[in-house]
Amino acid sequence: MKVYNLFITTFLALNIVSCGDKQSDKESYFSFDENALKSIYQSNEKADFTLLNNNNKTIDSVVYFANNERVSAVKGNGKFTLDLSGKKLGYQKIKALIYFEGDTISTQTRIEVAASVAPKLFKYTIVNTYDHDVNAFIEGYEFHNDTLIESTGSPEGTSYLSYIAKTDYRTGKTIKKVGLDTKYFGEGITVLNNKIYQLTYKTLEGFIYDANTMKKIKSFQYDKQIEGWGMTNDGKNIYHSDGTEKIWTMDPETQKLVDFINVYTIDGKVKSINELEWINGKIYGNIYQKDLIAVINPQSGAVEAVLDLSALRAKVTNKEAEVLNGIAFRKTTNTIFVTGKNWNKTFEIKVTE
Repeated sequence: MKVYNLFITTFLALNIVSCGDKQSDKESYFSFDENALKSIYQSNEKADFTLLNNNNKTIDSVVYFANNERVSAVKGNGKFTLDLSGKKLGYQKIKALIYFEGDTISTQTRIEVAASVAPKLFKYTIVNTYDHDVNAFIEGYEFHNDTLIESTGSPEGTSYLSYIAKTDYRTGKTIKKVGLDTKYFGEGITVLNNKIYQLTYKTLEGFIYDANTMKKIKSFQYDKQIEGWGMTNDGKNIYHSDGTEKIWTMDPETQKLVDFINVYTIDGKVKSINELEWINGKIYGNIYQKDLIAVINPQSGAVEAVLDLSALRAKVTNKEAEVLNGIAFRKTTNTIFVTGKNWNKTFEIKVTE
């Protein structure tokens, strides 16, 4: 009996190895020719893909997918070209489903797609300079009914709590403030339908307040495992950055993240997109650790222009001042208010091309 059981066990083990090896062999039959692909493509280009038939199998047909969407089918090992116009910037996962000799197997690769046009350099003039609370570690910054609403973080090593506040932009004085619990690091805000939406940094939680009373209406959980950074809205949807090159579209009614864009220049991705503001159909975004604002196409993610505000940073006098972070568009004057983390100044600027 023991000999018989040993024989069965050995037989099964050999068959498992044999089947595994057979599948492994099949997976090596076909592959994409990586040497024929560019390291990065622009969105106005076309990408040609060559499928290597490593074992000279007879291919009946190949079906191609881009990011799980069927894009082409060819007979035999026919040529496959993908037009990148209209495709999402960032990585495109390309899969080939190969039908051959009564069998089917898939192989995949990916390409990176960048913007097709280099960004312009916008210019600006300073309209006014205002005092600002030097202790405010700015994370969110937006006008509502001609009143500035600010959101702050609470960095380690400080005794300050995160809060949201209504602020008189002329004096920098707080009109009304609502503090957060000590476990929360406050992040971006936006005001939509008379509600203030606020993100927190790493706790996967946000808050909604009444914009008039600043009374908390509810809290909500992120439906993705991401960080909370900046927020803005276009009057219908909310946009939410997470510290990467992504900007998510959030449904304000459900607080669900329903889509995203990847922020790219002609050279590659732009990481650490921070505080956001919707201005005349574009997303203006601070780039963390840079004294720059990227002007982003909200449909494609392409950076269409850059605003260099390093000269403003030089005008901030307090030594504790950190990075530029804070963009608030004042529609009544068509001007932009900018500030930073622990800046003692807010600058009202007018931007031109």
